[in-house]
Amino acid sequence: MTQFTFFVGVDIASASFMACVGVVPWKLTVKPEKFENIEDGFASFLNWLKNYNLTPEKTVICMEATGVYGEGLAYFLFASGYTVAVEPPLNIQRKFPANASKTDELDCQYIAEYACRYVDKLAFWKPRADILEKIKVLLTTRQHFSVQLTGHKNALIAVNRKKVTSELAQQVHQDMIEQINKHIKAIDKEIRRLIDDDPTFKQTFLLLMSVPGIGLQLAAYLLIHMQETLDPKVLAAFIGICPIKHESGTSVYTTPTSRHYGPPVIRKLLYLGACSVRTHKKLFQQYFFRKVAEGKHKKVALNNIENKILKIACAVVRSQKPYIPNYVSVNPLVLKKA
Repeated sequence: MTQFTFFVGVDIASASFMACVGVVPWKLTVKPEKFENIEDGFASFLNWLKNYNLTPEKTVICMEATGVYGEGLAYFLFASGYTVAVEPPLNIQRKFPANASKTDELDCQYIAEYACRYVDKLAFWKPRADILEKIKVLLTTRQHFSVQLTGHKNALIAVNRKKVTSELAQQVHQDMIEQINKHIKAIDKEIRRLIDDDPTFKQTFLLLMSVPGIGLQLAAYLLIHMQETLDPKVLAAFIGICPIKHESGTSVYTTPTSRHYGPPVIRKLLYLGACSVRTHKKLFQQYFFRKVAEGKHKKVALNNIENKILKIACAVVRSQKPYIPNYVSVNPLVLKKA
């Protein structure tokens, strides 16, 4: 692993960001300074780094994951050759006193100190392929439209059930429902076009679509996140469907349960996929009833199916072979003993 000398902490806000520098053993060497969160501010920040001789080879720049607020700076620094780490805010917060003061100046110092002390744990950032970023934007837009669609449908039902109602209100909601449905169809078509234009992504997408319970939306989401890992346990933990133990000594014990962290849309799609295969696919149906017969709660059995779908998805992408019904994995240990 690269040995870094300087650790830059960046606290991102909408209009500006604050940066400071520290070294090992932890010591603040450059006091916090404020920059505008625009292209001119990025250029000023780069000059600031150069003035203090913070070269890309010796420097790691750490910031919190703040979505679109920090995206522009991350792209700019990566293009300038710097190593960028984007960390979940909760990871950083847990490493420092909860009762400490909170200001932008202190926050960037905490981030720099975190990078210095946990450099071996940092998740170094690199931009996704442009196609994947476009697909992600389209999926987010689709989700917004889906929420609006549900709202208009519920509102239309309520308006229709009123004793005294308005034809205009009914027509407005009906028009909005039709318009949103058109937008959703157009988004789905564009997602498929983007995937079809790239042979590699298209192959992976078709493999994912071969797995029972996975449709266009879930396949597109998995296509994005599988660029980072194909370990089903890591993906399950990220999505929030991984059972977590909580026990200590003889008195503290809770039934392992998922924490429901991570992206809720993917979790919802996996749940719906699990419900579908439980109803329509014989193998999954048998698996579900077997788990229930073993004493597991029905929701736990469904969670098991979600994890199984994810495991199969990772397996077909790794092997580059589509899903095979009734496929039986042979344990190498069994063959060795035979």
